[in-house]
Amino acid sequence: MNPSGVIAIALIAFVLGTIRLGIHQVDEGHVGVYWRGGALTTRISEPGYHLKVPYLDTMENVQITLQTDKVTDIPCGTSGGVLIMIEKVEVVNRLKKEYVYETIKNYTTNYDKVWIFDKIHHEINQFCSRHTLQEVYIDLFHTVDDRLVQALQADADKWAPGIEIIAIRITKPRIPGTIAANYEKMEAEKTKLMISTATQKVVEKEAETDRIRATIEATKVAEVARIQAEQRIMEMEAVQRQRKVEDETHLTHEKALADAAYYRVAKEAESNKLKLTPEYLQLEMTRSISQNTKIYFGPAIQSMFVDFMSNYLNNTAAPTTTTPTDPPASSQKKEV
Repeated sequence: MNPSGVIAIALIAFVLGTIRLGIHQVDEGHVGVYWRGGALTTRISEPGYHLKVPYLDTMENVQITLQTDKVTDIPCGTSGGVLIMIEKVEVVNRLKKEYVYETIKNYTTNYDKVWIFDKIHHEINQFCSRHTLQEVYIDLFHTVDDRLVQALQADADKWAPGIEIIAIRITKPRIPGTIAANYEKMEAEKTKLMISTATQKVVEKEAETDRIRATIEATKVAEVARIQAEQRIMEMEAVQRQRKVEDETHLTHEKALADAAYYRVAKEAESNKLKLTPEYLQLEMTRSISQNTKIYFGPAIQSMFVDFMSNYLNNTAAPTTTTPTDPPASSQKKEV
């Protein structure tokens, strides 16, 4: 083969290899950062295919989406000298895109080792050394995750503002077996106490329910009795008003009858006063005598008629009753 041809082939292969080394890919959710001669450049590339200068530039993907860093087997000594082990702490965090260059320049791509892994060890040991086993294992354990979030985010805001701490999950500490057995016994006793307390509350609640039910029932009975009493009172008042109306009606009727009778008597008296003239009385006397079936004989007949007329006139004019004068003993009568 011609030496010039070999050289040409070698040159083409070198160029193709160089081009291949220069083409690289940035994954989705990441950005590409570049070093030239070991110095970090300001170039930041988006996801996709890009070119770099082979043999001079190096590139690395830096994740800018949510990621979870797992810190495992963290020893922790309490204030009482008991050594416990926290098996795993998960830290959900994110690197802000606009702080990628600054963060990588200051702490390299392993920035999470400084501000997450090492910081978790430091904060947990600080927490354990200030509290007893009871507080770390039971009383304050539910606050550890919030304390870690606040501590990590405060330091990140001060020294690495591009790091955002989203959440922290921590497993229950692993304590020595003898102490764990004591806690299990204590938890069993606490469970019994809780059951007893819950039973007592149930009994008290049932008693309270019965009391409320009895109160409601008594209130209902009292309310029904009150309504019935009011109903009876209303019925009595209605009967009383009805009787009052009837009495007033009867009184009005009797008064009207009395007024009518008085008016009739007054009119009769007035009529009699006008009617009983001496002439009329003389006429009535004559009619009465003419209808009498008795005839009197004797020497005092005339004086008898005069006395009879005098008594008759006196009885008609006066309200008192006068006993008629008996006829003379000497007079004799004969029936016809």
